[in-house]
Amino acid sequence: MARQSISFTKPNDDWLKEQVDSQEYTSKSELINDLVRQARKQQAEIDWIRTKLDDAEQSGFTSESKQEILAQAKSSLK
Repeated sequence: MARQSISFTKPNDDWLKEQVDSQEYTSKSELINDLVRQARKQQAEIDWIRTKLDDAEQSGFTSESKQEILAQAKSSLK
């Protein structure tokens, strides 16, 4: 695992300490890794939405109903 040295503002460091002290996480490193995983997942979802919006703009109009479009979107998330 790569080691990094990073600095935090006092409010952010205090918050990190609170999370570890409350035993939500065993270390600041574990917490930071979890936050990075969450941010990566969120970015992947944003990228997926952007791709779908770009595809929709390029495809033009559709005769499908809102329900059909929603069902297709939900099935592609699985």
